[in-house]
Amino acid sequence: MHYRKRRSLLSFTFLALCLWLFGASAFAQSLTGQKVKVLEPYLELRTGPGEGFPVFHTAETGEWLQLLYRKTTWVRVKDTRGHEGWASVDAIRKTVDANGQAVVFKEPRFEDFNSRRWELGALGGDFDGASVGSFYGGYWWTEYLSTEVGLSQILGNFSEIRMINADLVHQPFPTWRVSPFFALGAGSAFIRPKSTLVDVENRNEDSVHFGVGVRFYVSDRYFVRAEYKEYVVFTDRDQNEEAQEWKIGLSVFF
Repeated sequence: MHYRKRRSLLSFTFLALCLWLFGASAFAQSLTGQKVKVLEPYLELRTGPGEGFPVFHTAETGEWLQLLYRKTTWVRVKDTRGHEGWASVDAIRKTVDANGQAVVFKEPRFEDFNSRRWELGALGGDFDGASVGSFYGGYWWTEYLSTEVGLSQILGNFSEIRMINADLVHQPFPTWRVSPFFALGAGSAFIRPKSTLVDVENRNEDSVHFGVGVRFYVSDRYFVRAEYKEYVVFTDRDQNEEAQEWKIGLSVFF
C-alpha cells in the first residue's frame, strides 16, 4: 500500500513539474529587435537565467544592448561586441530605448486570468479511500462556462483504475480572485483487479458525477485548484455504486 502511495505521489509530482515548466515556457517572450542603453554604472551578464549562474561580463554606462529573449525574470541580451548573456528583468528596467523611454514588459496579471481561454492542471488526492492523480485540460467558451477533459489514475488495495471524464464547468463569479465553480460530467472507468487468487476479468464501467470546487489565483500564469466530486458508477450488478473524490493541485492558464 505504501508503495502505491509513493508511486501515485511521484506521478503527481512529475505532472506538476511538467506543468510548471510549461507555464514558464508559455511566459517566455521574443524580444528580438529591441535595443536599450545602459544608464547604471554597470549591468551584469550571466551565463544562464538565474542567480546561480556566474557573471562573465559587464556592460558599462552608455553601452547599447539588443534584447533577444525573455525567460521568466531573465532576459538574454547581446552587446555591440558580440557578447551574449542573461540579465535580470529588474536590471533591464533601468535602461532606456532609443527614445529615452524605459522598457515595458508584458506581465501576466489577474486580468489575464479572468480572460483566459485554455488551462491545464495536475491534481492529487483521494478517491473513495484510494490515492488518485489526475491531469486535465479545459477551454473557456465564455467567462462563465468551460468544457474539460481529464485523465485519472486510481491506485486502490484491490484494483488499479484508469478513468477518463468530460465535464461542463460553470464559474458564477469570474472576477473573483478566489472563485468557486460547479461541474457536471460523465466518464468511463477501466478497472484492472489485482487479485491473484481467482481469475477476475478486467471491466469497464460508465459513471456520472457532480462536483464543486474553488480556484485561487496565485501569480503569473498559475493558480491553485481544489475540488470535490460525487460519482455514481453504473455496474452490471443489481445495484450501482457511489464514490467520493477530493483533489487539490496546480494549474496554468494561457
